[in-house]
Amino acid sequence: MLPLTVFALTQEEELAMAYGDIDFVELSTGTKQPIVRAPSVSSVITAHDIKIMGATDLDEVLETVPGLHVSRSSIGYNPIYTFRGIHTAFNPQALMLVNGIPVTGVTFGNRSQVWAGMPLENIKRIEVIRGPGSALYGADAFSGVINLITKTSTDVQGTEIGARAGSFESGDVWVQHGGSLGEFDVAAYARLGSTQGQESIVRDAVGVTGPVNLARDAIDLRFDVALSNWRLRLGYQQRGGEMGAGLALALDPGGFGLGERTSADLSYDNPEFIDDWAVTAQASYFDITEQTKATLFPAATAILFGFPAGVGVIGNPSIWERHLRLNASASYSGLEKHSLRFGVGTQTDDLYRVSESKNFALITVPGLVIPVPLNPLGSVVGMTATALFITPRKRTVHYVYVQDEWNVARDWYLTAGVRHDNYSDFGGTTNPRLALAWDLSYDMTAKVLYGKAFRAPSFSELYNANNPVATGNANLKPEEIETWEAALSWRPSNTLRTSVNVFRYEMKDILQFVPNTGGAGATAANQGKQRGTGIEAEMVWDAKLNLRVTANFAQQRSIDVTTNRDAGNAPHYQLYTRGDWLFMPHWTLSGQLNHVGGRKRVLGDTRPDIADYTTTDATLRRNGKTQDWDFSVSIRNLFDIDAREPSPYVLLPGATIVNDLPLAGREWRFEVRHKL
Repeated sequence: MLPLTVFALTQEEELAMAYGDIDFVELSTGTKQPIVRAPSVSSVITAHDIKIMGATDLDEVLETVPGLHVSRSSIGYNPIYTFRGIHTAFNPQALMLVNGIPVTGVTFGNRSQVWAGMPLENIKRIEVIRGPGSALYGADAFSGVINLITKTSTDVQGTEIGARAGSFESGDVWVQHGGSLGEFDVAAYARLGSTQGQESIVRDAVGVTGPVNLARDAIDLRFDVALSNWRLRLGYQQRGGEMGAGLALALDPGGFGLGERTSADLSYDNPEFIDDWAVTAQASYFDITEQTKATLFPAATAILFGFPAGVGVIGNPSIWERHLRLNASASYSGLEKHSLRFGVGTQTDDLYRVSESKNFALITVPGLVIPVPLNPLGSVVGMTATALFITPRKRTVHYVYVQDEWNVARDWYLTAGVRHDNYSDFGGTTNPRLALAWDLSYDMTAKVLYGKAFRAPSFSELYNANNPVATGNANLKPEEIETWEAALSWRPSNTLRTSVNVFRYEMKDILQFVPNTGGAGATAANQGKQRGTGIEAEMVWDAKLNLRVTANFAQQRSIDVTTNRDAGNAPHYQLYTRGDWLFMPHWTLSGQLNHVGGRKRVLGDTRPDIADYTTTDATLRRNGKTQDWDFSVSIRNLFDIDAREPSPYVLLPGATIVNDLPLAGREWRFEVRHKL
């Protein structure tokens, strides 16, 4: 039997295995601890896991997490990270962090209108919390938290170059380096990528049949330098992408968005600051640019609204945001059986520039909002400050939190925390959490959890103007969620790890655009409640020395309390399984299956329920542990099945993409990496 070298354990992991767990997580409390005792239901994906499964984009990894489904927006096919049945168009309920720093925009509450994917070569590990995390992370840590941890010099150790090519004229090249420069530890990463994207055919909201437009280009640059307790990180991402199914659900082959994300953070981390005290501090800067040129409705449709022949309805909105953050925390371990953590911080979210040009105005007629051409007839005109869809805005946030990890008695661990945030535009909110973990035996741990979280109103929900389709409301308050969970982890042997958890949540004061009286347009409001329940289970089994099987299952049901109907669009059940077979030294064959089912329509949408689908992927990888070359070939959607994500429901009958948003068919990928 061949030794399972790809799964070889470090000394730390071997020690952890003796106590029943090899996984650790930092996202739950800010300190490293065994995942089975963490005060959250968490998942950890390592760089090795990512390689083995053949994933090249973040969304492919997150789809393997139980209770998390990656759906798609019609705009650029941006991801919608649907945790436990909570599905919304801009997805502000899911908080994404990069090295602990949010990458959420304040205008729409999403990660960007020009997202266009996130590469994985420079990711060390991904930590995911399913459920609330506002007691530690504040706003938008609502339905789940995703933290991407990038590689340092220790993780790279030398220079690696890589290239990938595949279907849809896709290609990537990258280089990363890690090493020492005098007293400094330095890591750097650069990547260029492009694709023409899948060209699946849809019939859009105005009756035009054609391919979705998903061509995109990408640039990624990261730099990491550390000295003693200090670390400086710099990042730049540029994305150019087409409009997917269109901004207004009308295909737009000429539309294009350009996005830039620039980040910098300086952190200080001293675990031995003084006796019994550990101190961390961080200052960060994050800038988002989104520039869009789009045809909302093609000329053939626009002529019905009085536009000249050959002229479509054109809108070019652009925004610029900056986010400044400063935070510090201190941990005290001088009390027997207690670990106290205190934190304080401030941030400024600044929508500092807005520009807009268009060739139309929107007017309301009984039951409808329609575009009419501007004068000169159909010409594109830059909007004045008073006519913009939103004007520059700024908010400040101050927060404080405290957390106690208490070893209540032998084998009993209680984590209690509370955080208060004060917002300059809507006031304060306080969010607690409690978690009690019990080691029933050396190989079994149970825990019960309670948490409350909030989602702050986005600027578009507060301040949208000059747009009767979606009008802002300055009197909004945050939406809130309370979650109760129970979890059990069991490791009956060194070759088998299992876990199961159940949850129940209640959302209230849901932020949504509510149709105006008469049905013409909508206004943002806190309206509605949602309740959800579910179960999630996971298993990792080393069936043989050279074969590992991973599987998870999730089932949930989320109800709109007002109507007592399914909340819609989210899968009722998901099944994922993967097998990794080391069939000869350094060669691994992996196959995975992902089943998504039970998706209902939202209230008022009379289309048939969204069809279930099952995709199958396979990856053959040569792992060059003792040599300098690493090769792989992957096939995604091996059987070329027709998989679709729900297109938005709109009030006007038929004014949507009736047959939903098709995902990519069979796709080939070839990859090579070389360690210099």
